[in-house]
Amino acid sequence: LSQEMTKADSTCPPESMDSEDVLFMLYTSGSTGKPKGIVHTQAGYLLYAALTHKYVFDYQQGDVFGCVADIGWITGHSYVVYGPLCNGATSVLFESTPVYPDPGRYWEVVQRLKINQFYGAPTAIRLLLNYGEEWVKKYDRSSLRVLGSVGEPINKEAWQWFYEVVGEGRCTLVDTWWQTETGGICIAPRPSEEEAEIVPAMAMRPFFGIVPVLMDENGEVIEGNDVSGALCIAQPWPGMARTIHGDHQRFIDAYFKAYPGYYFTGDGAYRSPKGYYQITGRMDDVINISGHRLGTAEIEDAMADHPEVPETAVVGYPHKIKGEGAFAFIVLKEQTARVDHIKEELKTIVASKIAKYAVPDHILVVKRLPKTRSGKIMRRLLRKVVTEQSSNMGDVTTLDDPSVVKEILDAYQKYKEKNSS
Repeated sequence: LSQEMTKADSTCPPESMDSEDVLFMLYTSGSTGKPKGIVHTQAGYLLYAALTHKYVFDYQQGDVFGCVADIGWITGHSYVVYGPLCNGATSVLFESTPVYPDPGRYWEVVQRLKINQFYGAPTAIRLLLNYGEEWVKKYDRSSLRVLGSVGEPINKEAWQWFYEVVGEGRCTLVDTWWQTETGGICIAPRPSEEEAEIVPAMAMRPFFGIVPVLMDENGEVIEGNDVSGALCIAQPWPGMARTIHGDHQRFIDAYFKAYPGYYFTGDGAYRSPKGYYQITGRMDDVINISGHRLGTAEIEDAMADHPEVPETAVVGYPHKIKGEGAFAFIVLKEQTARVDHIKEELKTIVASKIAKYAVPDHILVVKRLPKTRSGKIMRRLLRKVVTEQSSNMGDVTTLDDPSVVKEILDAYQKYKEKNSS
């Protein structure tokens, strides 16, 4: 490398670009298994990344901004590289895992670098929650002003822990909703009036220029509050993706066909009585059990209340009687002899927190769940396992560790044999 460096010129004149020239492409896993190359361009994306970074996190000149996302993920692009650097910020690049060399890693970095804003994923927070508070309290976190959550809806327990334990109840916590395709944060509790309320586990307020609407099954806009529907955005914004590389028709079909005239996010949302938005999960992560529409995230949240169960993933599968049933994959804290006992407790929790019909028909214990490098659980792989389409897994290159697929398939086969005997 040093030899190559000696050949390189030390001055590098900037190139003038057109506002709509391509800045980067980012591949996201498509549910069909064919990756989509999402195209972002220069001016709009950079403006949007810079503004959201400044206003959502209350970035002030001289702050040290710490986004611990994988740089290869959209969050790493927008909030490790482009957003902070456009604003002249000091940006922290984190390349380890939250538990190496020990579960205090994040907080050690916060103390050492005096980080002011800390932006991470719920999956990491849930993981660290299991290791207890002493790893957090070992380190001085007084530099922190703003905490952020990204990647999936954060559950209440993780929100509370992040807020009370990590932030000592004095930091603003922003639960941010956005997508690879939106380029930057679209819905978050801040910016807003000073001291405006923040409701735990809710993204709440649209950013400047974002006009969210909820749509019903007939493609009609749902008016009023205390309502749920498909989350769409009603007008363009600077950070939105421009196309899918080499396949503009697929871009149109994926985002603009379901609700003509609107950008369809693929997510469902609830608008509260006060008009705040809460993301309820992917629309395709909604199952219909005996006529009850239920977000798989609701069942996962209920089960996550069990002290022995740090992680769960629920998927729907065809059920002869109910139309669809719920199949739950769970990870246990330690290998325990109480497995059957825990399963019964989980069923009781779901029945009491949601309803009897929401109780999963099957609960399978696995060592770990299939996750992308950004920490998202790839539920479509779990759906393929339970619908026995494992020969057609689609694109698994975005998985953190592809060997997890075989591990889960083996566990599923054993479970099936045991049940049929």
